[in-house]
Amino acid sequence: MRIGQLAERLGITTKAIRFYESIGLLPEPSRSPSGYRSYEEPDADRLTFIKTAQRLGLSLDEIKEIIAFRDRGERPCGYVGEILDRQVADLDRRIREMRDLRDELKSLQRQARVAGPSDGEFCAVIEHVHLRHADA
Repeated sequence: MRIGQLAERLGITTKAIRFYESIGLLPEPSRSPSGYRSYEEPDADRLTFIKTAQRLGLSLDEIKEIIAFRDRGERPCGYVGEILDRQVADLDRRIREMRDLRDELKSLQRQARVAGPSDGEFCAVIEHVHLRHADA
């Protein structure tokens, strides 16, 4: 199939497909006698894998390494497990940070409801938030 057909089928752009080729995630396709790129089902499968891995938060370098394992005939599951461990730890950290931020915003929300119009140049509730963090 041609690049446009592949892109439409997978819901990605032809530019993305060319980019993946340029960085080695997708092998250079064969060409038709008239010079058009010609893709096969394994190319579609690889692109589907790439998009799925990206959706899960894997970097292009991590995806490239997983593909390299597979291309060498090795099973990448150990490596994938390490990546997923890091992803989960990072998400846990970000969730904690977001909860802390939510708690801080709720506190500021309560303060804003009672703040007078002359409390600070803009709004004293948020003017010095960064200073309170620096002191903590």
